[in-house]
Amino acid sequence: MKSFRLTEKEMNAMAERIQTPFLVTSLDKVAENYRFLRTYLPRAGVYYAIKANPTPEVLQMLAEMGSHFDVASAGEIEALAELGVDGSRMIYANPVKDAKGFQASVDNGVNRFTFDDESEISKMADAVPGADVLVRIQVRNNKALVDLNTKFGAPMDEALDLLEQAEKAGLHAKGICFHVGSQSLSTAAYEEALLLVRNLFDEAEARGMHLTDLDIGGGFPIPDADGLAVDLAAMMESINHQIDRLFPDTKVWMEPGRFMCGTAVNLVTSVIGTKNRGGNPWYILDEGIYGCFSGIMYDHWTYPLHCFGKGPLKASTFGGPSCDGIDVLYRDFMAPKLSVGDRVLVTEMGSYTSVSASRFNGFELAPNFIFEEQPEYSVRLSDEVEETDDVAI
Repeated sequence: MKSFRLTEKEMNAMAERIQTPFLVTSLDKVAENYRFLRTYLPRAGVYYAIKANPTPEVLQMLAEMGSHFDVASAGEIEALAELGVDGSRMIYANPVKDAKGFQASVDNGVNRFTFDDESEISKMADAVPGADVLVRIQVRNNKALVDLNTKFGAPMDEALDLLEQAEKAGLHAKGICFHVGSQSLSTAAYEEALLLVRNLFDEAEARGMHLTDLDIGGGFPIPDADGLAVDLAAMMESINHQIDRLFPDTKVWMEPGRFMCGTAVNLVTSVIGTKNRGGNPWYILDEGIYGCFSGIMYDHWTYPLHCFGKGPLKASTFGGPSCDGIDVLYRDFMAPKLSVGDRVLVTEMGSYTSVSASRFNGFELAPNFIFEEQPEYSVRLSDEVEETDDVAI
């Protein structure tokens, strides 16, 4: 899986016009990721989990490509509505919903919800009577980066009882959903979950309840600082095969978040200070753990760092600009000698980064720029045309 990455020349050209730190998003890469999903998992429609990256240009483009959207709050519903996305293209996938979220659903025509507990049924029946509902079940996956099933999901043996209660309350029990966890490296986790859900569908039919919808969640992985040891195409083809085999007549959806945007964004940041502590070089950047690097803490992620200096490499420490000792980003990173003003590039910064950034210590949030709107993009296209012409000759 090839990620979007600025060249050193492009990075420096942009940094001459734009003060660091700043983010650069490639819409072309997001579109490529969407097409990849539709190619290798054609049975599953897309509900993009906008919590990962709600950049308006990204949402607008995905809407135009035909994507649906996974929302979790009134704010996310309203953000999509402002872009002209109809509520029929949203699923309110937060298992616990509040009054504001219900009101936004009513105001914008959202009629599809997930839940995982009896207490949610009366809330939905009162706020959105007749809505379509899917029960979310617990599944196991020890190979996921972030386990979502400790907090979410009904026990397997309670799922159909909950759907029957929802029907009695006047809701429409449509199906079942699950999520194997974030950054899942195991195809087996999906396959095991699909087998369990098939049994639930069969048991539901025996009870006289015909289920029509299956939501397999997200969790598809992207490269981190160590790369990616999974063949994504093969992984998705395997999942698609199981869906075809087990659910030939079922409407199937997925909820990708990280996969859609994680590889589509770069951060350009600069060295604003240097230190020597215990014989080891330290470099202080103008972006830190309270900014776009917040995913180090909240998402358990390590972002690929690219330095462009020359000379021997030495184990170095990189820190952020805040006055907090926890604001350390990389330790023992092999880097050339850097000076104040040198720029570094960080890739795979597209998901769960700027969404959890803050203005701690008074630092501004890093602005985001669309690469395809920059002059550097035109130059890149021109270079690609020239290279193609050279090959043709």
